[in-house]
Amino acid sequence: MGDIEEVFASFLAAEAVEGEEALLYLTRRRKGLAVNVCAHAIFFCRLLQAFRVSSTGKALLTPLADSHSLKVGIIGGGRLGNQLARALVAVGRAPCSSIRISTRRPESLSDLQKLGLTCFYDNAQLAAWADVLFLCCLPSHVPSVCSAVQPAIRKPCIVYSLITAVPLPRLKQLLCYNAIVRPQYQCPAKIKVNGKWLVGIFYAALNSSMWQSLPHQEALTLLNDLCFPGHCRICAEQKASCPQFTCESFVSKSFASSMTQEETFPWFDLTAAQLRESPFSQLLEKSESVQNHLALLYQSSFGDWPTEQCVLTSTKTSPTLAIAEPSMMLIQDSSLSTTSLKVFSEIPEETTDYDSKSS
Repeated sequence: MGDIEEVFASFLAAEAVEGEEALLYLTRRRKGLAVNVCAHAIFFCRLLQAFRVSSTGKALLTPLADSHSLKVGIIGGGRLGNQLARALVAVGRAPCSSIRISTRRPESLSDLQKLGLTCFYDNAQLAAWADVLFLCCLPSHVPSVCSAVQPAIRKPCIVYSLITAVPLPRLKQLLCYNAIVRPQYQCPAKIKVNGKWLVGIFYAALNSSMWQSLPHQEALTLLNDLCFPGHCRICAEQKASCPQFTCESFVSKSFASSMTQEETFPWFDLTAAQLRESPFSQLLEKSESVQNHLALLYQSSFGDWPTEQCVLTSTKTSPTLAIAEPSMMLIQDSSLSTTSLKVFSEIPEETTDYDSKSS
């Protein structure tokens, strides 16, 4: 797998400035944010990839290069879009043919084109093609981008917005579309997995299973194989059985009781799932075992990165998967049974019940 430091070489060059403490501080924060963005994006794409139909019938977080590769579209060819594309290729091992970038100045991305990526300027064409559409444009460009994308976008495409200044309800309104994931970041110097983001991407994976007409029991089997593998060292330490997802982990009890064996999960409104309390957000909040297993899943998805000299840290308000420097060195604690293994930011309390949303 590629060296993450090479992917972020442009950030490292900027850090060589001497006597500019404020600039150095901001540069490191920017680098930390970029590392979080790219690591999360790779994990998300691998999660969706794991749910695509395969001959094995098993869900695995594998490199993105195979016959069922996701089609990844990136709108915006600035620093963030450029680094995201590089990370998907170098670290996610996505084939260059599966990534396309739409930008106003495609000629500025000649280095990516030399790698084999397709760069052009047609947001609608990109939206119609992509399985995952990353929005990396400026906030001021959002209305015009959404205006072009809205007529072209179709299910099961997932819009993944990296435009932090534009909230989810506004994006949903502009796109007239509800399959949108919007991670939240606080310019960390450590990897932080936000609970809302995790809720969004897991419901997105279930949307993918629905679009492939997988019966919900098969989708649950794939998810359990992925998140709770046999011979799990967490449960071995605790001498306990791994938890298992059930239908009620994702939909209300009344809805689950009405589902037949061959019925698929519904199409979930991802914006509602991230903005309101849901069965899955409640499960994450209450189950330390599920938190621990998903922390291990996230970590193991980048398992060939170095793990020495790292620790897992946690606070009451923001338990995180922590990295001393944003160089993508992963964390390994001697005891996975402690609460310090949690990687999820606190899930805000909501009072609205969440029944499955379909459209």
